Amino acid sequence: MEKIKFTLDTGESVEFYILEQTKLGGNQYILVTDTQKGDGEALILKEITEQETGESIYEIVEDDTEMSAVAEVFENLLEDIELK
Repeated sequence: MEKIKFTLDTGESVEFYILEQTKLGGNQYILVTDTQKGDGEALILKEITEQETGESIYEIVEDDTEMSAVAEVFENLLEDIELK
C-alpha cells in the first residue's frame, strides 16, 4: 500500500496510506486512511490544481452529495469496505 505525505496549511505534515483512486465527473479523488491494517479513519480527498502554480492540492470532500457519489464508487472498487 502506497504511503503519501501531505503538508497542511499549518505547515504540519501528516501521512496517509492510499487505498484507491478514481476519477468521477472530471475530478480525481483518492481514498486514504491513517492505518495500514485494520479499522482506521478514512478520508476522501479531491485533487484541485492551483491555477497560479499548477501544483496539485488535495481537499477533504465535505459536500454530502459529492461524498455519497464518490463513496459509492469506492465501495464498488473495494468490495470489502463500507464507507459511512
